[in-house]
Amino acid sequence: MQVRSMAEFAASGETPEVLFWVGCAGSFDQRAQKVTRAFTQILDKVGVSFAIMGKEESCTGDPARRAGNEFLFQMMAYNNIALLNGYGIKKVVTTCPHCFNIFKNEYPALGGNYEVVHHTTFLQQLIDEGRIKLKEGGSFKGKKITYHDSCYLGRGNGIYEAPRKVLEFFETEVIEMKRCRSNGMCCGAGGAQMFKEEEPGTSRVNFDRAEQALETGATIIAANCPFCTTMLTDGVKNKEKEDTVKVMDIAEMIAMSMAE
Repeated sequence: MQVRSMAEFAASGETPEVLFWVGCAGSFDQRAQKVTRAFTQILDKVGVSFAIMGKEESCTGDPARRAGNEFLFQMMAYNNIALLNGYGIKKVVTTCPHCFNIFKNEYPALGGNYEVVHHTTFLQQLIDEGRIKLKEGGSFKGKKITYHDSCYLGRGNGIYEAPRKVLEFFETEVIEMKRCRSNGMCCGAGGAQMFKEEEPGTSRVNFDRAEQALETGATIIAANCPFCTTMLTDGVKNKEKEDTVKVMDIAEMIAMSMAE
């Protein structure tokens, strides 16, 4: 499979169906790179014409804005918007809820107006259209799965059903955690706990969230965010359950289960 950049599409006078914004985690984090590969394999297999920005892609500026450096955020955002608008980008798909949120809700005020879709919603659309088909028996049929609502996708943007509809496609038993949907609990990454120690006297929030997932008895913890995947994986390891419980992005689950 050859993934083409937006520059290559433009040079040949072609227009892709979507721009896949890979994101910093999907580009540089070894665990998140597996999700990137899985998602591109799905797009390629079902015949979706897509481009990436390649070396032209840079951070959305989300971490800078969350950290309070508004000047740095706007500088990064304006650069990205100028680049995307220059290519005439209309539709952006991301595997990161943080990228999704800032493109959808914060770039428009700066002149970046695009149709922005999170990959779980995009995958649900492909399933509804009959473009994704599972191999006989599937890789997850009959397994117990629990789903973690990431903050920026769930409470931040109200997207709860699309990921769950994708999981139903596997003919599995989806067991909800006690804290789910609008009452879901953050894994900690959205509050920067991925990069710092907890405050004195507090427990590690990702350990607490992983314990809630393990209480369901599920053997698969389904996620939709690279940062949630890292935090929950560390939480599962803390409970020494990594041999029996796996944390997987929904795209990885589909890539493993698709019919040839």
